[in-house]
Amino acid sequence: MRGKHIAILESRLGRQLVDLVAQRGAVAFHAPALAELPDLDPQAIAALVRSLEAEPAKLAVFQTGVGTRALFAATDSLGLTKSFLGLVEKTIVAVRGPKPTAALRARSVRIDRSAADPFTTNEVLASIKDLSLRDERVIVQRYGIANVELDRALEARGASVVEIPTYRWALPADTAPLAALVESLERGELHAVVLTNGEQVRNLFAVAERLGRGASLRAALNRTLVASIGPVASAALREAGIAVGLEASPPKLGALITSLDQALS
Repeated sequence: MRGKHIAILESRLGRQLVDLVAQRGAVAFHAPALAELPDLDPQAIAALVRSLEAEPAKLAVFQTGVGTRALFAATDSLGLTKSFLGLVEKTIVAVRGPKPTAALRARSVRIDRSAADPFTTNEVLASIKDLSLRDERVIVQRYGIANVELDRALEARGASVVEIPTYRWALPADTAPLAALVESLERGELHAVVLTNGEQVRNLFAVAERLGRGASLRAALNRTLVASIGPVASAALREAGIAVGLEASPPKLGALITSLDQALS
């Protein structure tokens, strides 16, 4: 990828990705496309813990490391961590991937079910397909948006789903870099665009639509190599009418950069 111009839309690990492509001789265009905002109500968490004492959950699904750590930070501040851990001990614990796994193990939580690679909702559901959930309570640690697919699948099996919001996704406060990215893509100045989250796709198009340039952005992306970190981001791209040039396997940053380097070479 030496000498190539590559757009990076990642926010939280954006500098790390910029450094990775720079180490390979590329020029990074960093346009963070996502803000993670706290969305956790301590009193709601306290009420949840009390309700679980009265009506235990059969299953708890942890989807992200960031959200899991935020949840425990809230129980720490409320002095409820010991009680919450005791309740979780009596619950079947399912995790979506390695990040919530690490966050739970840091709290010595037993993990009963783990989604297989590539850690999408399909794999979460496959890991718990043998469980009888009719008339059972299920708690789901939400990520940036509600996982409607997961909630509906659990409810279809007769479960009562309680979501625990911990953070939410939004447009970044400064959308000027995204507007500049749209213009740069239209001018054909970029060799590749790297997407690491489906919401980045939706936010990029939200900015383009505000500018009246949604159609031209779609056309520009379809003239550019679009690199996706995995199935969830790829699904968002296809939903937006964008051809996925490559998808990392496994869905990790290292594999994504290696695949991108090979494709651009």
